[in-house]
Amino acid sequence: MTDATARTVSSMIQQHQAEILGQWVSALGQGETSAAGRIRDSELQVQCHSFLDALRQAMAGGDISNIDTPDYARLREVLGDISRSRALMGFSPTETATFVLSLKQPLFAIASLDSDKDRATDVLLALNRLLDALSLLTIEVFQQSREAVIIRQQQEIAELSTPVVKLWQGILALPLIGTLDSSRTQVVMENLLQSIVDHSAEIAIIDITGVPTVDTLVAQHLLKTIAAARLMGADCIISGVRPQIAQTMVHLGVELNVTSKATMADAFALALLRTGRMVTDRAPGGRG
Repeated sequence: MTDATARTVSSMIQQHQAEILGQWVSALGQGETSAAGRIRDSELQVQCHSFLDALRQAMAGGDISNIDTPDYARLREVLGDISRSRALMGFSPTETATFVLSLKQPLFAIASLDSDKDRATDVLLALNRLLDALSLLTIEVFQQSREAVIIRQQQEIAELSTPVVKLWQGILALPLIGTLDSSRTQVVMENLLQSIVDHSAEIAIIDITGVPTVDTLVAQHLLKTIAAARLMGADCIISGVRPQIAQTMVHLGVELNVTSKATMADAFALALLRTGRMVTDRAPGGRG
């Protein structure tokens, strides 16, 4: 599109900015994709003003056909910040895209007032393509932000779901909950190895009571963790082997090659025995 069309849009925005802003904010506060109640009115006003001002400056550069040019750098930055903030605030992709698309109506209404119908047509077509491109950019940034949030939450959940507990001097317990995969196994291994170093542990009890199934893949992940612990000088005991899991492992021909116990209590008793300790009942009449 010609430089003249871009400059026409820039001039149009500058002359009618207050009117455009009023209609735009009003449109954003209505309908199923309403931003009302999700962010403060003052914040929404600031976002709309910043975007419209950045759009006007980009148009002043004389290009309305390519949002990847340097003239659009500030506009891309403003739009990226808005998209990321909406991703963190729980907006949907549709609501986020509507922030840009709802600007069409007030801009089209002003552009249609031009007495030169050919110029008005050029402006309308150019604005339609531009705002569509900006809405796609909005969705792209939004999705990237949501994916980053999901990945961070998965990492935090994985760390929280693999706590290493000190049961006794030199004895650690690692209760596993949920399915083991490659990425989680790495977190498990790192947490366990670091705890072995921190506590000078001799034995690590890996409890799989909370693991729903143990197949060949899960067994491989367990073996990696056990091997890494042994390299650090700690022996491992598997606890929580339920009858169903035992049958499944036999059926699959899975060999863990490690001592296993049915319960954590049994594994702890064995760990105490291996470290030369024992737990006894108090003598009759002893104080509780």
